[in-house]
Amino acid sequence: MTYEPFDADAIAAAGEAEAAELSPAPAGEGVVETVAERIAQRAARVHILTGAVCNNNCVFCMEEDREQRYVTNSQTSDETVRWILSQHERFEEVCFTSGEPTTNPRLHHWVKMAKDAGARCISMMTNGRALSHENYAKRLMALGMNRFYVSIHGHTKKLHEGLTRTPDCFEQTLGGIDTIARYKRYGIELHTSTVITRRNLPHLADIYRFLRSHGVDQVVFNVMQANGRANTHFDLIFPTYTEIAATMREFLAEQQRVENPVQACLVDIPLCTTEGMPDFNRGYVEDYVHYEHEDTHGLLDADMLGERSGGAQGELVQIRRSDLDDNARRKRAECKTCKYDAVCEGVWGNYLRRYGWDELQPVPADPVATTPPAP
Repeated sequence: MTYEPFDADAIAAAGEAEAAELSPAPAGEGVVETVAERIAQRAARVHILTGAVCNNNCVFCMEEDREQRYVTNSQTSDETVRWILSQHERFEEVCFTSGEPTTNPRLHHWVKMAKDAGARCISMMTNGRALSHENYAKRLMALGMNRFYVSIHGHTKKLHEGLTRTPDCFEQTLGGIDTIARYKRYGIELHTSTVITRRNLPHLADIYRFLRSHGVDQVVFNVMQANGRANTHFDLIFPTYTEIAATMREFLAEQQRVENPVQACLVDIPLCTTEGMPDFNRGYVEDYVHYEHEDTHGLLDADMLGERSGGAQGELVQIRRSDLDDNARRKRAECKTCKYDAVCEGVWGNYLRRYGWDELQPVPADPVATTPPAP
């Protein structure tokens, strides 16, 4: 395979154009959207299943069925990617994900295909280890990748590797973050993802400051999905939503004294537990679809399979995140009285089996402002 040379000027020009379109209004201009408004208006992105294997062994990984992942993701081919990219205008972002994308030798080729197809935002969810090899990372950026989500779960080697269960991966992941940070001036975006566990919850502030000092644009704290290994090891690693929200509030209040807004967000936690937290820091799980060669989860009936078919020969099935989550999340009658009901996706059933509903209380709707009648 041949690669295009790293063209810093081209990346810089593209980055400036994109920044001009995506930059938020200056402070004081416009109205700041609430988290509920942002969720309601979110656009879908498409995930391309890329990594058949992963070179980390995270204790909380939701992809517990390694054999099925290998079978499913190994079926992604040039033809699969080409067809998915032909639909890219329907999605705000093309993201290479699942397993560890950098273990796939076709990744660079597919990134170039996405760029040639006109995809505007091309991203990857990765443990970042391969990015510590600068030439590898530079090729990805030269071919069109302009956003990186790097998973890192601690600010020390002991904490991170205790959760990834992979010796000597911390230095490589941090090296990958440092590599991408050096190219941010060309319009490259660098986000990190930290999965919250009992082990790292007390260190949110340290993790945040450590990552920001290494050039990370946005630090995302992900609450575990109570599936896969997170369910298997639930009692050892899963804090309550109340504990997570309280720690996040304390961190934000402290950090806001030196930085406002704080460039961190908390994701995948019921909004009723984060009421009162700055909306800027209340994130949400993105809306995405991906394509498989069969409905490996058995979620779709015959009619839906027909409606969701894709691919040049109808060989693909579109799976939406809601297909997976709706099957595992729960709501109760009281949720209908909560102001977040319309945008809340419910609570993981596996979480409720351990902790119940007591901490999850509906939030009353905001009072409607009225103007008193003129005398």
